Amino acid sequence: MTRFLIHRALIAVLVAITVSVIGFSLLRLSGDLATELAGDTAKPEQIAQVAHLYGLDRPLYAQYFDWAGKALHGDLGRSLFSNEPVSLLIGQRIGVTVQVSFMALIFGLVISIPLGVLAATRPNSWVDRMALSFAVFGQAVPGFWLGLILIIVFGVMLRWLPISGSDHFSNFILPMVTLGMSVMPAFMRLTRTGMLDALDSDYIRMARAKGLSTSSILFKHALRNAILPVVSLTAVSLGFLLGGSVIVESVFALNGIGFLAYQSILRTDFPVVQSIVVFVSVAYIALTLISDLVNAYLDPRIRLG
Repeated sequence: MTRFLIHRALIAVLVAITVSVIGFSLLRLSGDLATELAGDTAKPEQIAQVAHLYGLDRPLYAQYFDWAGKALHGDLGRSLFSNEPVSLLIGQRIGVTVQVSFMALIFGLVISIPLGVLAATRPNSWVDRMALSFAVFGQAVPGFWLGLILIIVFGVMLRWLPISGSDHFSNFILPMVTLGMSVMPAFMRLTRTGMLDALDSDYIRMARAKGLSTSSILFKHALRNAILPVVSLTAVSLGFLLGGSVIVESVFALNGIGFLAYQSILRTDFPVVQSIVVFVSVAYIALTLISDLVNAYLDPRIRLG
C-alpha cells in the first residue's frame, strides 16, 4: 500500500506541475497582457512601462518560476482591480463554493442511488425507462439553462425561493439542484449497472435460496458491492463540482470563487484568474488521488496490479 501511495502521489505532483505550467502559459499566450492592462489607447512607451512594472518583459520561464516560488509560500500576487492579495480574495469566497458543491453532491447522491437501485430491481420496465430518461435529461440539459428555468419558475413566478445571494440556506437550494443535476446521471447509471451485475451473481442466488428477505438481499449484500464504484466517483465528482460552479455561481450571483473568476475575466484581472484555475485544478488532482487511495483500500487488486 505504501508503494502504491508513493507512486500515485508522485503522479499527482507531476500532473499538478504540468497543469500549473499550462495554465500559466495559456493566460499569457492568449494575448498581449501589457496592452490589455495599459489600455487600447496607450502609447508604446506606456505599454513598455506596464510590461516592466509587472515583469511581463521577462522570459516566460522566468515569470513562471518567480510566480511558482511565491505561490508555494502562499503569495499568489495581488489583484489588479482591487489591489488585495489574491490569496485573501480566494480565502474569503472559497467557503461559498465548497458549501454549494457539497450540497450539490449530497443532493445528487440522495436522488441517484435510490433511483439506480429501483431501476435495477425492475429492468426494462417503465420505472427503468423513466430513470434512464431522467439520466439522459440531466446529462444533456445545460446548467445555465436549467438555472434560468428554476429562477423563472421558483423565484419569479412562485416566489418560493431567493434567486441570488448567499446569506441563508434558502439561497443555496436552486444552485444546489442546478449543480447536482450535472453529477446525478453518472451516479444513477453506475448504481444501476452495479446492482444489475450484483443481482445476477451467484452469492445473491445463494442468499435467495437461504430465504433472506428482499430488503436484506438488496441493501446488505447487493448494494454493498455495487456502491464501490460510486464511492470512488464521489471524490472526483466533488472536484468537478468545484470547477463547474463558475456557471452556476454566475447565474445565481453567489459570492464564491466561480463568480470571482467570472468577474476577474471581465476585468482582465489575470493574477486572480490564473490563481483560481491552478487552485481548482490542484483541488481536482488531490481529490482524484483520494479517490485512487479509497479504491485501493476497498479493492486490494488495484494496489497489487
